Amino acid sequence: MDSSFVVRAAHAFDGEAFFSDGLQVHIEGDRIVDIRPRRAPLPPGQPVVDRPDATVLPGLIDTHVHLVAGGEPDALALDAGRSAADRELVIRRALLAQVGAGVTTVRDLGDNRFAVLDRTVRHDEPSVVGSGPPITSVDGHCAALGGGVSGTAALRAAVAERDDHGAQIVKVIVSGGAMTVGSDLLRLQFDVADVRVVVDEAHRRGLPVTAHAHPVSAVEVCLAAGVDGIEHCTCLTPDGIHTLDAVIAGLAERRITVCPTFGRLPTLPPSPQAIEVMRRTGMTLEARFAQVGRLHAAGVPLLAGSDAGIHPAKPHGVLAHAVDELVRSGLPVRAAVAAATSEAAEACGLARTVGRLRRGMVADLVVVDGDVERDVLALTRIRDVVLRGRSVVSDAGRRTPS
Repeated sequence: MDSSFVVRAAHAFDGEAFFSDGLQVHIEGDRIVDIRPRRAPLPPGQPVVDRPDATVLPGLIDTHVHLVAGGEPDALALDAGRSAADRELVIRRALLAQVGAGVTTVRDLGDNRFAVLDRTVRHDEPSVVGSGPPITSVDGHCAALGGGVSGTAALRAAVAERDDHGAQIVKVIVSGGAMTVGSDLLRLQFDVADVRVVVDEAHRRGLPVTAHAHPVSAVEVCLAAGVDGIEHCTCLTPDGIHTLDAVIAGLAERRITVCPTFGRLPTLPPSPQAIEVMRRTGMTLEARFAQVGRLHAAGVPLLAGSDAGIHPAKPHGVLAHAVDELVRSGLPVRAAVAAATSEAAEACGLARTVGRLRRGMVADLVVVDGDVERDVLALTRIRDVVLRGRSVVSDAGRRTPS
């Protein structure tokens, strides 16, 4: 496709608001140079991608992925035995699956020994915001990825190492997790003092911190330590989800972003590990939706992130279902789609470049069949993907030659 063209669609979402009569998005090189009403005159001779009965919106942003995991059962455990070449193949396939689903930026929160951070993104792959290996306890959840440490000096050194590799965010695993054998997701791995060391060192280096936290005790540690974001934030107890009003108020007051890690293929069951957690604690999906609805109602910033790659029900490219589950939790469609575009860009430190249809922004766009405002699952019906000004998917999801 020419380096200068127009995408015109009958409906539009610009990252913040829906436009029921659509928009024209004018692209030159890798940038958006103009936004016009759909019915405005077109520049003479300008190539046009015309999509009646479709919605154009900013490229989607999945704020929680594991690129080294390929969607197999126990995918993170499988990664430990891979060669570097095999791991690169998994990463490459993951990125192509994401862009095929309209995702133009991913936030990778589960790197293995910097395999993701140290590689160069190719022209047909989504942009990557990476954390490097999660900082975890020795033999703790995800320790096989190379981030197990103990003690103040080691925690500071771990942050410095990630900074040296170009990480844009630091991830710390405050509680155990279901996907690691021998780990108990209801138990703490770090106390407030430990997490505060990570936060202080990361902030000193200009890096935000997001924390994996399942039990309510871990969320309370995160609040006390001053993290910037929380992954999962399930607020689990042995008797199900119990999110204290004070916890919700603290998250809202401090504007701590929460990624509930929603999103799975509705045709497949949850992982055996997730089923065991539900059996053990009595947690239900309905209770989880109700909890996230309470967070939204209180003003807690929510993100769309899928935990992609960890299990067959959570393959790469499932973000649209995460947005749908946010809507099922009570978020207006506008807020749920913003959680996968403008709000996600803000959390990734990219608010000035992606996540909105604005003049001067990077030309990352997705066009989907249907009206997203009326049917959020239209996000699963990919028509076109424009990545940094290049058409990489067109004609109902077929990849263009690269």
